[in-house]
Parts: sequence; structure tokens; C-alpha cells
Amino acid sequence: MVEGEKLIPINIEEQMKSAYIDYSMSVIVSRALPDVRDGLKPVHRRVLFGMYELGVLSNRAHKKSARIVGEVLGKYHPHGDSSVYDAMVRMAQDWSMRYLLVDGQGNFGSIDGDSPAAMRYTEARMKKISEEILADIDKETVDFQLNFDDTLEEPRVMPTRIPNLLVNGASGIAVGMATNMAPHNLSEVIDGTLAYIDNNDIEIDELMNYIKAPDFATGGIIYGYEGVREAFKTGRGRVVMRAKANFEEIDGRECIVVTEIPYQVNKADMIKKTADAINEKKIDGIATIRDESDRKGMRIVYILKRDAVPNVVLNTLYKFTQLQSSFSVNNIALVNGRPQLLDLKELIYHFVEHRHDVVTRRTQFELRKAEERAHILEGLIIASDNIDEVIALIRSSSNADEARAKLIERFSLSEIQARAIVEMRLRQLTGLEQDKLRAEYEEIMKLIERLRALLASKELRMNLIKEELTEIKQKYGDERRSVIEYAGGDVSIEDLIADEQVVITISHAGYIKRTPLSEYKTQNRGGVGQKSAGTRDQDFLEHMYVATNHQYMLFFTQKGKCFWMRVYEIPEGTKTSKGRAIQNLINIENDDKVKAFICTQDLKDEEYINNHYVIMATKQGQVKKTPLEQYSRPRQNGINAITIKEDDELLEAKLTDGKSKVLIAVRSGKLVRFDEAKTRPMGRTASGVRGITLANEKDEVIGMISVSDLDSEILVVSEKGYGKRSALDEYRETNRGGKGVKTMNITEKTGELVSINAVTDADDLMIINKSGLTIRMRISDLRVMGRATQGVKLINIKGNDSIAAVCKVMKEEEDVNVEDLEQIDIPATNPSEQENNQNE
Repeated sequence: MVEGEKLIPINIEEQMKSAYIDYSMSVIVSRALPDVRDGLKPVHRRVLFGMYELGVLSNRAHKKSARIVGEVLGKYHPHGDSSVYDAMVRMAQDWSMRYLLVDGQGNFGSIDGDSPAAMRYTEARMKKISEEILADIDKETVDFQLNFDDTLEEPRVMPTRIPNLLVNGASGIAVGMATNMAPHNLSEVIDGTLAYIDNNDIEIDELMNYIKAPDFATGGIIYGYEGVREAFKTGRGRVVMRAKANFEEIDGRECIVVTEIPYQVNKADMIKKTADAINEKKIDGIATIRDESDRKGMRIVYILKRDAVPNVVLNTLYKFTQLQSSFSVNNIALVNGRPQLLDLKELIYHFVEHRHDVVTRRTQFELRKAEERAHILEGLIIASDNIDEVIALIRSSSNADEARAKLIERFSLSEIQARAIVEMRLRQLTGLEQDKLRAEYEEIMKLIERLRALLASKELRMNLIKEELTEIKQKYGDERRSVIEYAGGDVSIEDLIADEQVVITISHAGYIKRTPLSEYKTQNRGGVGQKSAGTRDQDFLEHMYVATNHQYMLFFTQKGKCFWMRVYEIPEGTKTSKGRAIQNLINIENDDKVKAFICTQDLKDEEYINNHYVIMATKQGQVKKTPLEQYSRPRQNGINAITIKEDDELLEAKLTDGKSKVLIAVRSGKLVRFDEAKTRPMGRTASGVRGITLANEKDEVIGMISVSDLDSEILVVSEKGYGKRSALDEYRETNRGGKGVKTMNITEKTGELVSINAVTDADDLMIINKSGLTIRMRISDLRVMGRATQGVKLINIKGNDSIAAVCKVMKEEEDVNVEDLEQIDIPATNPSEQENNQNE
């Protein structure tokens, strides 16, 4: 051992403890966690400050990334160059950051996990929004600290105008703790912050009216709201994210097309794992996967096998792949240098406090500078008022110091004022310049007054913060990218959907959509009709129903199955759009078809479901009544509603209160009426009883109605456009199972019966041709006739066209509006010629 040295025995356990605590505190405070005030970790703060010092602002040319990294490494961040470059790269990736802070030029990686180019190849500069984070940094708004070698100063925090922590989120793993904060929409966050400033006692539930949920850079769907609510209220929660997918038909094959994926999911990796799962038979129904993404946007196409049900395949993908992923929110940030778990209100509170501190310090700085300038101006004005004497004083002095001393003595000036006068340029002696001096002095005195008022009133300072935030929102605010899909049964969604009337149309090939009822206009009887849904070859609109958004729907298929849905879950489309295949919405078999649906109120209301029944009719004349209660717990794959015999199919299902009259009509023009009470309630699996006896083998049931109002009138329409309404009393009540009575005089001119409806004067009628034309008319335009008459012509049929569906709708539009109808010349028909009343 060298002389003069000595050994100090140290307990290794104690040494490890203290060394590890020092290390962990360093990681927590100086590396992995963001500051609650500006939302930045030290490395991001240093990158932005380094760019600011270099002058690579948003309106300057890009600089080589290596130059920026070198600046940050050499001056502020004594770590590896990759740590700085990686941090800067992430700030320039639009799939990583909700609002980009760096404007990159070159290869900055991709959502497929490709590495960015080396820093010597790429260039960067600040984004405009980053300048808002650094705004007023030169006005002593924040504290500075010495850098690692005590030669320079760097800011401890940024004087940000943007609530960056909430807006861009953060993630980092420290020692013994981690943070994972979701990004949010800037407009929403600012609205929430303004609401907090107006009312400091605002509850988190109220804040959630403004800040609805996280808003991820990659868009997608936030599936379910419980996790979001939990995260906002406690600072911890699990937000489930889903890809945005839709169904398309490409080259005759059903496809699932994904346009947005969950946040932080590697696209290429996800596609590879999905392909592996398909090869291992974990996922069935997918033929191939194509990644058609390009610079216009993302597009991943899953081409399905011919027998696959798209809805089922999509749910399987959500279950087994990263098309559904979750974001575990853990809002830990540094508050006064200590890590703390924060809820939504606390995050806003700390930002507002920081902003208030910055505004106060900025005002103090500006006031000091203004007062200093005013002080100099006072001296200059004194000099300009006594200019000849000042010039004489200066000329008689041997040096500048003597001149200053003489000026101070003669005019009672300060050292600073005297220095300014001595250094004054000759051009300031002109009359114009002297006027400018006075004008500037007046302006500065007004500014000083304003700044002093600002420092004296917290309310004024808060109003200024609100103005600046509103300005930021106008500059950088945008639409939300992530759609919120509230979980089933969560009432919040109903608050967001207007309970308006909609028209639901189903085409012959099984395409369904809902359209606001207001899109349809009223026309006169005998009109031509308006172009309706665009259908494919050999397809035509077959069913049309009216419902409201909040109602429940029971779908009944021709095989006797029942499926459950909410009306607002049906995709919305315009009058001319095709709609979506029902197979994509419910798990219906390929060879089955929806034949009827029933709109019901709340299926959890026991009194309602126990006092209502579903009456069904089949093509072969069977009828069956089942309590609605039997349908109040449907399953995903549907339930059996009626057992259908061979060569038969379900045709109609109606909701009744147990006291109505049932009328069943057949193609040959006959109709039977009987009391609902004559059909006893049966279970779901029963096949029913005989409702009407068919005239011959070719005859079949075309419709069934249930009537509870005895004043109702019966409207029947034939396939060639003839129709009429008759009083219910015209049809005598018989037992079920009979052959019925004549309801319309069927001739070659009228064609066979296609529709039966119960109507009143308050209804409108909607008629759809197989060619896709629609017409809407008032029922009140049709006079009541005897049941055995031929009726009047309701719609002009062209060529081989015929009527596909008839539906009554509530009268809403009083005025006839034919402005936007297609103008087609059709010879006018005399109504008197149409009414060929041949009594039985």
C-alpha cells in the first residue's frame, strides 16, 4: 500500500443500497419521467432547446440531424448519440406523436417498424407548434440550470403554451415505476382547460364532457368507455382499442378492409402474426391478406373464403390478433421533482398553475424592460427640449465621462439617461425624430399601466391565459381521430344519437341501410317517383320499414330464426347508396334471408315483454303466436323463433298486444280475418297452426297484418300498380284456417296481389318498383271503396316493371315537393279511366 493511503472498510450491502438509490433517483428525475408542467422528458427538452439555439425554426431551412444531435450532445445531454437521435426521430413520426414537434425530411422510419436512416442522411427543423412550447423562453419565464460541465445554462422546464403532457402523452420506464400517458385531442383539452379556469371546483365527470377520451395518432376505435372513465378519475385504466374495419366486395369476393390500426401496433408484425395464425388454423375464413397501404393512407385487405361470414371473421381477428389491443394508462409525472399519480383534473390544474407562473414572470420581465425604456426616453425628451444647452455641454467636455457628469449635474439625470444622451445620434435631433420620441414614450406609459394592472389582478392574468389558449386552439386544433364506441348497454351512446325517424330498406339480395325519413319528399298520386337506392344487377328493393334510432329490432329470417339489434347499429346510407349486406351485420346463414323485423321498446321492461306477443305467418298459411318475453334474451348467433316445415318459409312477423284482429292475404286476392285470441300462445320451437287455406298449389300468402283499431282501413296493392283501401268492416270475422273472402278483383290488368297494409288518413304511402324508383303519396288521396273492386292506378308502371314493396309511413311533410325529381315524360292518365269499379 502506498504511504499516506489508508483503507476504509465499507459494508457492501450499505454501499449497494446507497448507490442504487442514487442511480434510481437519477433515472426517475432526470431521464424516464416527464415533467407535469411541459410534458417533456429531459432529452426531449434538450433536443427542442438545442434546435432553438441553432436557429432551426419552422420558417428556416432544415439542418442535418447529425448537426442537431451534435449540438445537443456537446452542450446538454451527456449520453449516447442514439438516445438523442431516437428521441428526435419519434417527435417527427406522425404515427407516434399526435401533434408532431419536429419536421423531419428524409427517412424517419415507418409504422411497419422500419428503422430511420442514419442521422447523417436525414434533416430536421422545428414544427410551428414547438415554437409555442418555447414561446417567451427569453423573457425570464422559467428557471435555468447549469449543464453537465457547468459551462452553459439550460431550461429546467419549458414555458409551454400547449398542455403538451395531455396532448402528446408520454411513456417511460424508470426504476420501480413507469409512466404511460395517452395522447388527447388538442381542441378538447383546451376546452376542458378553459372550463377548469372558469370553475376550479369542476368535477371530473363534467370535464369528461369536454375531454371525451384519448385521441390516438393512428386513429382507430376506442372500444368501451369503462377504462377511459377509470383512467380519467384515478390516473390508471385500460383503454381497449380496435382497428377501423369495413366490409367491401372486391372482384366478387367479400373482404375486410382495415384503414386504421390501434396505437403503437407494428403493422408488418401484426400481418405476419395473423398469417401465422391462419396457417396454424387458429383463424379460419381468410384466403389471403394484402397490404395495399401507400402514401395516401393505410389499407390492409383480408380476402375471405367464399363460405366465410365477414362479421364472424372480423370478431375472430379482434380476438386473436392486434387488430384489438389495449393501452394501459398510468399517469405518473414529476410534480416539483417528485413522481406522482395524477387524475385528469390534477393534470389540468398543474398545467394552469405553470401557465399562470409563466404569464406572471413574463409580465414582470416586460414591465421591467418597459420601465427601463421609459426611463431612457424621459432623459432623451429632456435632452431634446434643451438641445442647444446639451450640445454646448457636450462640446465643452474633454471626454465622454466628463460630458455625462455635467449632464447629470445640470439636468438631474441618472447615469443610464446621461449615457443614452451622450450616445444619441445626430439624426435624432430632427423634429420628426423628436415627435417619435414623445409618441413612443406615451405608448410605453400605456403599456406599463396595462402590465401593472395585469400584475395586480389574477382575474386579468387568467383571462389572458384563456385568450392565449383559444388562439392555440384556433391555430392547431383539429378533428378527433379516434372514434369512441361506447360499450353495449352503456346509455351514454343514446345521448349522442338523435332519436329521429329513419327509413330502413332491404334489397332483394339482402343489402340493408337506414336513411333519415326527411330525405324522402311527398308527391302527388300518379307521379313518376324518385330515384332511390342504387342496386346491383338483378337486385331490387324489396322491404321498407320506418323506425326510430333508439328502438330495438328483431330480425326474423325465412328459416325461422330471430336476431337482435339496435336501429342505430344499422349502417347509415344516402337514398342512392347500396347499403351493407345483412350477413355482415348479423351471423345469418348464407342461404337464409331476413323476411321481417319488429321494432320494440326496452326488452328489459318485464311488464312490456309479458303483455306483448309476436305473431308470425308462413307462405303456406301457418300462423303462430309467441310471448315477446321469449325473445328478450337473444344470442349472438340468433335463436329459433318458429320451426319451419319443408317447402315453407317464414313470411311475416308482427308485434301485438294480444287483443288485435289478424288478417292474412294471398296472391289470388283472398283474405281471411280472425281474432288473435283464437291462436293460443306457443313456445319458440313450435311450428304453429293453420291460418288460411290456399286456393291451389301456386297460391301463397303475400302478407299478414294485425289491427287493434277497428276504424282502420285495409290497403291492398297489386303488382301492376293498382290499389285501393276498404273499411275493416267489409271483411267479416271468421275462424282461422278458412279460405277467406275476396279483397280485390284480380284481373290481367291489375296483376296478382303483392301487398296488404292497415292504414289511416294520417299515413303516407311509399311504393318501390323493382327498377328502384320510389313514390310517396298521401293515403288521404285515395277514396274508400268496396272490398271486391279493382281499385285505382297508384303508380305508372313502365314496360315490364312491377311493384316490389309497399310501405306506409307517418305523414310529416305537408307540402308537395317535386323540385328534385327526375324529369321523365310519361303520358298523363285520366283517373276516371283508372277507376273501373266492378262489384262482385
